[in-house]
Amino acid sequence: MRLALYCPDIPQNAGTLIRLGACLGVAVDVIEPCGFTFSNTSLRRAGMDYLALAAIRRHDDFAAFETARARAGSRLILLTTKGEIAPHRFAFQPGDTLMVGRESAGVPDEVHALAAARLRLGLVPGARSLNVAVAAAMVLHEALRQTALLPE
Repeated sequence: MRLALYCPDIPQNAGTLIRLGACLGVAVDVIEPCGFTFSNTSLRRAGMDYLALAAIRRHDDFAAFETARARAGSRLILLTTKGEIAPHRFAFQPGDTLMVGRESAGVPDEVHALAAARLRLGLVPGARSLNVAVAAAMVLHEALRQTALLPE
């Protein structure tokens, strides 16, 4: 299981997601360009001392990420407000890569088209979306639970 961040805009969210990956034993892919300078300084506040525990792979662009993902045979599972399936109704596999989009714009249509599944968390009427780190944590926990990869 992997967590992919598509061109993150906000260093605090990226740091939180990297910390999430470190705490749950999930590698994190960061797809450039980021909306900030990717450095320990920009990520330190949210990531705290967990950054040293994290397995982070940076990709110069989506094409580089996609080449690595395809080579690994991993399904791309997109978390999106345009999703059709609730995470608890989806059958995750241990090798899946869960992707969250850019906070300001999500992911482009070509990334949507490559996704094996597009998942959406149910919200009350009038609510547009959750914070990307909160949404990823909810879905990643369900994916790890289903695949028996959740740390005890």
